[in-house]
Amino acid sequence: MSEADDGAGRYALLLITGATIIDGGGAPPVGPRDILIANNRIQAIAPVGSFKDQPVQRTIDAKGMYVMPGFVDTHGHLGDPEKAPNSEYAYKLWLAHGVTSVRGVGFTFVPNDPGLIDAERSARGEITAPRLFAYGVFGAHWGEAPPTTPEAARNWVRWAKQQGYLGVKFIGPTTEPVFAAALDETKKHNMGSIAHIAQTWVADINGAQAAQLGLSGITHFYGHFESLLDGVTIQKFPIGYNYADEQDRFARVAELAKQSVAIGSDEWNAYLDILIENKVTMSPTFNIYSAGRDLAKAQRFVWHDRYTLPSLMKFYTPSTVNHGSFFFDWTTAKEIAWRNFYQKWFRLVRDYVNKGGRVTVGSDPGFIYQTWGFAYVGELEMLQEAGLTPLEVMRAATIDGAREIYEPLGQTAPIGMVRAGMLADLVITPEDPLQNFKTLYGTGHMRLNKETGTLQRVGRVRWTIKDGIVYDAHNLLADVEAMVQSQGAN
Repeated sequence: MSEADDGAGRYALLLITGATIIDGGGAPPVGPRDILIANNRIQAIAPVGSFKDQPVQRTIDAKGMYVMPGFVDTHGHLGDPEKAPNSEYAYKLWLAHGVTSVRGVGFTFVPNDPGLIDAERSARGEITAPRLFAYGVFGAHWGEAPPTTPEAARNWVRWAKQQGYLGVKFIGPTTEPVFAAALDETKKHNMGSIAHIAQTWVADINGAQAAQLGLSGITHFYGHFESLLDGVTIQKFPIGYNYADEQDRFARVAELAKQSVAIGSDEWNAYLDILIENKVTMSPTFNIYSAGRDLAKAQRFVWHDRYTLPSLMKFYTPSTVNHGSFFFDWTTAKEIAWRNFYQKWFRLVRDYVNKGGRVTVGSDPGFIYQTWGFAYVGELEMLQEAGLTPLEVMRAATIDGAREIYEPLGQTAPIGMVRAGMLADLVITPEDPLQNFKTLYGTGHMRLNKETGTLQRVGRVRWTIKDGIVYDAHNLLADVEAMVQSQGAN
């Protein structure tokens, strides 16, 4: 990991001038405005020229550009020696795409979790990295057997708190008494909780039951559709199904679309009401399964050549060993089934937002052709495909993500909006992402100039500001490209 020499500042006074502001809270864009930042906090926002007498140390000319809160990724992982051995690779890709905060669920699954160490180093400004919020994976990390009794569950949560974890990620399976005890203990210690309610667990505890037991958040789709099964209580798996065969596991997920109740039915709405009543946050991670509906597209994303490590591409390649590399014989029928499943999943999320539910943006990168940073922008696009308006997507990516992290801690989110008094985590882009989220990709967006008849590459994040430190996003991408080229040459 390099030292934090990739950014400049903090500055006693930093001025961003001439920008249009997308504040993150849902308000329409407004501009041009000047933003005055003192060290690591937004001091004031005012019409252009209002701060001309201030002794600023640096001015960023953002005329014609857009300023947003730093993006929050609520579902992050780091790599491992097989696919992305240097965490600097992930951190710089996140920052280059405007992601200034990442919740690791978990960053790793091993003892002596490096995500905990990096979280502290990032907070001290010692490394080039987003803000890192580490959740422990229930039963992991401590080098002992997973808890099998309520008391052992409480002991593990207390241990995790002492290590510095801010919350717990459940992936199951575990019994209801153990799960309930662990959730109760997290609340006693102001810790968050989120669950991937795996198929090996979901027949015992589905989304509705988990919410009523006190779970704070559900990631992916697991648990939702098993709460909505029509006429049965367990998904109807075919004879010969084997969960350990990942193509079998993931292909059969799409059958939940036909086995669950109708969109908008009484049962559908009753389930959403349970989630609302218990204040559960959805982090869908649409992007991480999107290769299932269009494998060829995912395998040929335009950024793979320049920004995906050769070791990571090798990990993505179909394999019986690597998690998520399950496309052994992926068929047209399987893709169609996944496209149909997505329509129902999209509608569940759209309806949840309409009822007042909170949805956040998680990318789950490093699996299934989803590379850090690029995967996050893909999730923004898919939330819009699900029916969220661009401003709703922006709210999910900023203040709602921040609130999901900070509320369990008993704190008001100090990030997530462009307002006076908030910390200076910001993204500056030359194009309006509300018009086209594709302009946020590190590869930019190709647009035809009708006057010259030539294609022009537009967009990309220009600057990312985290903790008041200004990062040149183009330089971060150049660093990543050099890592890719270096590994390919060895």
